[in-house]
Amino acid sequence: QVQLVESGGGLVQAGGSLRLSCAASGRTFSSYFMGWFRQAPGEEREFVAGINWSGAGTVYTDSVKGRFTISRDNAQSTVYLQMNSLKPEDSAVYYCAATYLAPTRVAASYNYWGQGSQVTVSS
Repeated sequence: QVQLVESGGGLVQAGGSLRLSCAASGRTFSSYFMGWFRQAPGEEREFVAGINWSGAGTVYTDSVKGRFTISRDNAQSTVYLQMNSLKPEDSAVYYCAATYLAPTRVAASYNYWGQGSQVTVSS
């Protein structure tokens, strides 16, 4: 079992930055492919970024490429999402998730989820 706790969300003006953190406890953190998802009201949960066990492999949805950076610190059992040049359309609840299956963008393939952190970007 893995427990995930997000932090770092909040309200920011367009063009600003936020860094989300996701602290993991439980089974071996480095065994998991980690992902960040987001869900806006009335929308489906959307894949944002993912990172493999070593941190050398990352993947992003097109809308955040060049603005968001995912990273992980296995010694601290933490994954991060640095969000720069934020836009109002980035507003959503952001979730971190872990999967012991193959790397994937599919939410249903993730085994563990955090409780979510609200990000609101004002125009």
